[in-house]
Amino acid sequence: MAADGSEPRRYGRRVFLGVVAGGLTSFAWAPAASRILSPLTSAASQLVGNVFPVGGWRIYTISGSMPVFDPKTWSLTVDGLVERKIEVTYEELRGLPAAHQVSTFHCVTGWTVHNVRWRGVRLEHILELAGPLRSARALRFVSSERPYEDSLTIEQALLPDVMLALDLDGSPLSRPHGAPLRLVIPEMYGYKSVKWLERIEVVAEQPTGYWENLGYDQNAWVGRSNGYG
Repeated sequence: MAADGSEPRRYGRRVFLGVVAGGLTSFAWAPAASRILSPLTSAASQLVGNVFPVGGWRIYTISGSMPVFDPKTWSLTVDGLVERKIEVTYEELRGLPAAHQVSTFHCVTGWTVHNVRWRGVRLEHILELAGPLRSARALRFVSSERPYEDSLTIEQALLPDVMLALDLDGSPLSRPHGAPLRLVIPEMYGYKSVKWLERIEVVAEQPTGYWENLGYDQNAWVGRSNGYG
């Protein structure tokens, strides 16, 4: 008997099987639904970010939610065409030789944040730890926010100011800014700077990322792509 004195509701076998079937079939339709709905969610997110900027930043998501990370369990995976698959914990990343830089962040939608202070690890250093094979031509960056991902050629990844950032303006990255780790490429528009980064896959051919599949340029050079210049 329920707490209010009424008889508990009993669900028949047909209802139970229907719920189970719905849960199982969701594995089939959820990816397709995500592909359809995420551009709409992203557009709504951009509208909110533009209306309510924070410190000059406009915070966008593609899914409508931001991943949460646990520093005790999170790790960055580097795999694919490498001599050594590596998994680097948050503490280990913070223990690697630190890189610092001050750079300007450009969003392809037209806004800019000047003199951003970043601290992190050079992407080149992480690649050295994994040892890309001679057949490696590009890197695929995968976010905890599905289906957010993007890519760089090896040459682009080795630019001297490309960074895996852990800190922003003297503090650890906040959740809206991509905690615990994000890619920073000052010479490219921000959609390339994958937030909530959890995996780098070394590949033979450069894949298209989330935004490129929606019509953005593969090479996001500031002032020279996406109709600029």
